[in-house]
Amino acid sequence: MDLGAFHFLRPLWLLLVLPGILLPYLWKRQRNATGAAGIIAPHLLPYLLVSPAAGRRLHPVHLLSALLILGGLATAGPTWEQDRPEFLDDRAPLILALDLSASMDSDDVPPTRLEAAKRKLHDLVQRRAGARTGLIAYAGSAHLVLPVTDDPHLLDSFIEALSSELIETPGKDVPGVIGLARRLLAVEQGPGTLVLVTDGVDADQLPRIGPALAGAAPQVLILAVGTPASARFDVEGLERLAEAADAPLGSLTLDDDDLDWIELHAQRHFQAGEDDGAQPHWKDAGYWLCWPLLAIAFLCVRRGWSLHWLACLLLATSLAPLSTPVHAGPLADAFFTPDQQGRWAFERGDFQRAREAFRDPYWKGLAAYRAVDYQAAADSFAQAEGAHASFYLGNSYARLYKLTEAISAYQRALELQPVFPEARANLRLVTALRKDLEEQRQAAPEMAPDKIEFEQGADKGKETSMPAQQATSDELWLRNLNTSPAQFLKQKFRLQQAARNDTGEQP
Repeated sequence: MDLGAFHFLRPLWLLLVLPGILLPYLWKRQRNATGAAGIIAPHLLPYLLVSPAAGRRLHPVHLLSALLILGGLATAGPTWEQDRPEFLDDRAPLILALDLSASMDSDDVPPTRLEAAKRKLHDLVQRRAGARTGLIAYAGSAHLVLPVTDDPHLLDSFIEALSSELIETPGKDVPGVIGLARRLLAVEQGPGTLVLVTDGVDADQLPRIGPALAGAAPQVLILAVGTPASARFDVEGLERLAEAADAPLGSLTLDDDDLDWIELHAQRHFQAGEDDGAQPHWKDAGYWLCWPLLAIAFLCVRRGWSLHWLACLLLATSLAPLSTPVHAGPLADAFFTPDQQGRWAFERGDFQRAREAFRDPYWKGLAAYRAVDYQAAADSFAQAEGAHASFYLGNSYARLYKLTEAISAYQRALELQPVFPEARANLRLVTALRKDLEEQRQAAPEMAPDKIEFEQGADKGKETSMPAQQATSDELWLRNLNTSPAQFLKQKFRLQQAARNDTGEQP
């Protein structure tokens, strides 16, 4: 217990301690013989006063005083330890940028540098399951593979599809990667880290790296892939890159030391940013006083003791904020509402149980969203009101690949709350994704008929074609696309690069 950090979250409730201390004194003074001296003649007092039994020292006023003092202390929220609520994402958001230039096909790291890097990224993604991670591929141009997501299986499928053949432009466009990473991390709720997995640097790009990192830029880490003995491993270039980006330089290892190194730097950067930019959360320890309060309340039920309703009202007022459950057990239904039980489970990370307990549609949807049941989340958020409900409804639709519905939900959130940067950023991302999908579908080559059949009967001899199944919706097209993510990425990168060449836009 850090006594230096000890304080009260709601110190005004400590005012209840004052009447708790004064009550026994006032009561004793009232019963004291000298207290009646101004009302009754002194020579008559011995004959008129009835002295209480000397053996009984505990009186109702003492218990009432204890209830007021403990209730005031509990409600004031004593605390001495910081806490980050468990239902928040407390792991650092990470952007992985993999170099797909031709030099990554070198075999000094078996089987190749690129394959070794992909295996390492697979291990990192699995290790960070549930944490927010994005994926960028780059060579002479930088391209977004996946926005920030907490789905490790989706990340794995696209990491596996990456190859040096996907990007035709030679080079190593690190400034372009930084620009993409800044856009992705702008919508996250904390400072993020960009990890460059590469074997060298394009010397012509070095002067652009400093300006690209100006302002609120992500932390950059460089993971070098290759062996110093190889002629194609640019040790000097990597050191110059680390100096230009003011970034720590690490190397790929056979064990998990490199993963520990990445997570240590990323988490330290995240926690430092959280401490600087947000108010600390403190654990409320007042609920521990509920047990002695309950014991004192039971002692108050004694034969011959009278009850003053004013005192009860004061006590109930002091304990009203302590309505959240402190534990869940067989008697929870008797003391706590379903929403209170759901909140208890939610704050402890038991999202499945929270979803079953909640009756409020917003919290029920939020619990389902955290439990990765996006269809159930969408069904619940659709019944809730407010901008945040519409925002999470859009997120749920986006994860279900219902992009049109997601766009409508984000637009609804912005109508209800015009200043909503997260909703606006997600709206841009989903709109761009839908545009990419439509361009990809339009650019798909025409498919030949599967076969030609000759009908029998009246139209015998007439040739009719049976066309191959076409993707008639985004959902069906995406399902077909998932069988070949490499082809999707290659064509997507080509279209993006062509659009940049036409407009002169920088990534």
